[in-house]
Amino acid sequence: MVFLNKNFKIILISTAIVMLFLLIYFLSDLENTNIKEEKIVTKIIDGDTIIIQGGETIRLLGIDCDEKGKECYDDAKKYLEENLLGKTVLTEKESEDKDIYGRYLRYLFLDGDNFNVKIVKEGYCIARIYSETKYKEEIQQAEEYAIKNKIGCKWS
Repeated sequence: MVFLNKNFKIILISTAIVMLFLLIYFLSDLENTNIKEEKIVTKIIDGDTIIIQGGETIRLLGIDCDEKGKECYDDAKKYLEENLLGKTVLTEKESEDKDIYGRYLRYLFLDGDNFNVKIVKEGYCIARIYSETKYKEEIQQAEEYAIKNKIGCKWS
C-alpha cells in the first residue's frame, strides 16, 4: 500500500510539472501573438515597405500602395520619408509573422497613432485586407473617408 502511494505521488508530481511547463509554453505563445517593439525607421523602400534598425524589412499590414512607375508611388514614398524616416515607431505583429518574401508583417504606430490607418486616410494607399484583422474596420473607414473627401493622390 505504501508502495502504491509513493508511485501515485511520483506520477502526480510528474504530471503537475509537465502541466506547468505546458501552461508556461502556451501563455508565452499567446503573449507573442501581438508583439510590440520600438524601432527606428532607417530606410523607406516604398509606400508600404520600410526597413527598421537591425535591418529588418517591414511590410505594413492592411494597406497597399502603388508600385514603382504607378501614379501614387512617389507621393506615398515621400509621405513615409517625411513622417517616418529616423523616427521611433512601435511595431505590432498580427497572426502571421512574415510574408512569402520574408518581410515582417506589422502595423506601425507613431506617437500613439496607427500609421497604417493614417496613410490610407491621407489617400496615399488603399485598404487591402484579406482576412479578419485587428484594425480592419479602422483601415476600411479611413479609405471611405479619403474617397468621400477626395483626399490624396488616390482619390483627388
